[in-house]
Amino acid sequence: MQLLTPELVLSAYSIGLFPMANDRDDPVIHWIDPLHRGVLPLDRFHVPRRLKKVIRQGRLRLTVDTAFREVIEACAEATPGRPRTWLNDDMISLYVQLFERGHGHSIEAWQDDRLVGGLYGLALGSAFFGESMFSRATDASKVALVELVARLQIGGFTLLDTQFVNDHLKQFGIQEITRTAYKARLKAALQREAALPRTPGSFARTLIEHRGD
Repeated sequence: MQLLTPELVLSAYSIGLFPMANDRDDPVIHWIDPLHRGVLPLDRFHVPRRLKKVIRQGRLRLTVDTAFREVIEACAEATPGRPRTWLNDDMISLYVQLFERGHGHSIEAWQDDRLVGGLYGLALGSAFFGESMFSRATDASKVALVELVARLQIGGFTLLDTQFVNDHLKQFGIQEITRTAYKARLKAALQREAALPRTPGSFARTLIEHRGD
């Protein structure tokens, strides 16, 4: 059994590492330092036209930091398309502790008071480390991501780390950069302060309306 502490995890993130388990029931934690990293440019974040329509319709109610444990538990659930998860119970407990200390954040998407999607991650300096997302309704996690980016922009963040590149994130303009380039950006981001706004309301809608498209 590995002894993880919030301090150890924050220290690891600050030098470009992040933890993963092989499965929910696997107690072993692996520290990952990939050769290439996925980042979403906050100043050039792309919102697909169809998703803009969904956001304007307002079918989903969005909140911030109101159901962190519920979000991470949902992210850890096995699904038909993802039978294994990289979150084990120790890691879930650890991220909840980081949330209680102000470093963890979640975006929640609701339909009729039912949690249907969301995401969570960690904030350190002006860097936000996106960890995982889930969706139980069409576009719920995508809308939550746009909400996150809108709030990161307003809050003064300069780096949104997605760890890896995948097809789901390509539609938003994700970039793959080298480990060296990532750590340079991370170092700069850690030297600045930022804060995720928790004000109620849809920042995502404000973002797309401000762009005028």
